Amino acid sequence: MEPGISNQSFIFSYTDFTLLGFPGISRWRPLLAIPFFSVYLVILSGNSLLICLICIKKTLHSPMYLLISVLFAINITSITITLPKFLLDLLFHLNQISLTGCLLQMFFIYFMMTCESAVTVLMSLDRYVAICRPLRYHNIMTKSLLAWLIVIIIIRNCILICWVLLLISVVQFCRSNIILNFTCENMALLSLGCGDTTKPQIAGLIVRIIVTVTDGSLLLISYSTILYTAMKTATGKSRHKALNTCGTHLLVAGVVYVCGVPSSVVWNMETTLLADLKNLFTALYLIIPAAIDPLIYGLRVSEIRKSLVEYWREKKNNLFSS
Repeated sequence: MEPGISNQSFIFSYTDFTLLGFPGISRWRPLLAIPFFSVYLVILSGNSLLICLICIKKTLHSPMYLLISVLFAINITSITITLPKFLLDLLFHLNQISLTGCLLQMFFIYFMMTCESAVTVLMSLDRYVAICRPLRYHNIMTKSLLAWLIVIIIIRNCILICWVLLLISVVQFCRSNIILNFTCENMALLSLGCGDTTKPQIAGLIVRIIVTVTDGSLLLISYSTILYTAMKTATGKSRHKALNTCGTHLLVAGVVYVCGVPSSVVWNMETTLLADLKNLFTALYLIIPAAIDPLIYGLRVSEIRKSLVEYWREKKNNLFSS
């Protein structure tokens, strides 16, 4: 052995992996394609419909609805990163992925997750200005401000996630090349690492804490101020409208955190839970917000609800007239 080369340099490290989602039900796995494909179609159609509606209706061309459409776009992107690959695995056993592909998928998954959290914060900022500074709303909430805020969010998320992925990329994977998940979850990948994986695990935990605490604190501050202002100054219909709109945004943010926190906790419980249960929590976190968001906004936001009714009436009249 040449001097200066450690034994660790000769440890074999896998660079190609097999994604095996829900391994405990291997006999019935192909049947999972039915519910997952159905949910995927629902998510695509629901989110796409409302994005098109917001683009078409000029009355919905305001910062709040722009942010809502961005949230819908995030829903479509995050689910498209994972579900098509899983469906190919279930139907045709195309479940191979390289380490580079795995890290790329991981980047986009976590990037979309952190963007989803940040967009809910921007929505709270928009409602804060609209209710607490109504006379200056159009001067403050400009397109240039939104563009700068989105750029800052993108830079923040890229720095945080790339830091974690850089630490994961230098880990040697020698225990197995089978990832017991339908997507490249960082804890599932790190469980295959040989040697010390403490640094990337701690880095991932720090990123989750930073995003959750920072965004969660800003949400609480914004909406508590909004609630105080609305109860103090607004009256009648104005107060009801303000509380209803803010309640809708809070409900969406609550769904994101309620689904995200248990998923993070479950994957940090090492081997105390079955792999299928961990897969289920990952699926719920990815699917529930993306499926429920269009329903929440479609039912609770009167402008979107009215626009939907008008859209269906126009389609119905065009159908009968032709």
